[in-house]
Amino acid sequence: MAEQHNDCKSCGKCTSYEQEEGKTLYTMLIYSENTPGLLSQITAVFTRRQVNIESLNVCASSTPGVHKYTITCYCDEDMAQMLTKQIEKKIDVIQANYYTEDEVFILETSLVKISTPMMLENRDVSRIVRIHGAHIVEVNPTYATVEKTGITSDILSLYNSLNELGVVLQFVRSGRICITKSRVEHLDEFLNEREIRRAENCNTGISE
Repeated sequence: MAEQHNDCKSCGKCTSYEQEEGKTLYTMLIYSENTPGLLSQITAVFTRRQVNIESLNVCASSTPGVHKYTITCYCDEDMAQMLTKQIEKKIDVIQANYYTEDEVFILETSLVKISTPMMLENRDVSRIVRIHGAHIVEVNPTYATVEKTGITSDILSLYNSLNELGVVLQFVRSGRICITKSRVEHLDEFLNEREIRRAENCNTGISE
């Protein structure tokens, strides 16, 4: 990973995705059938090209039977185009596209476990949680769990503020989730066009 925590580049807690010189952070949206082993095939495409995956999220999409992979990586546009083309060649992949930061709406979720005794002793802890729009979702005598959903910089701002008070016990961030800023879902357009082509081919007697 390309994030760093003080002098440790592998921690990834204090900064957002660290800019790699001459490269852009691309977000790739990949749609596929829910097939076992496909994830390893997709990640192998990045490994062969020696491109590091910054974050990865897999979930069911709004289209029944279709799963959505959200992958971020640093590369140039030629490499992003090559990666998506190679991924689309996989039998069970329906569609793959890449986007820059201004083409997608992005969110992440985080959980911060903090010390309950220290939270009760220091009023600044609750104040920081409120200021950052976070929510305390669990409290017991030992620890409290704070949940924050937002953009990467907001999540890390909350973490850094709490960490400076020495109350953080654990911290975790999800991979990013995103939707495109276009008015329609690109996958739906693709599937509709594919159905139209199939219907036309059936009418003309041409097989795909």
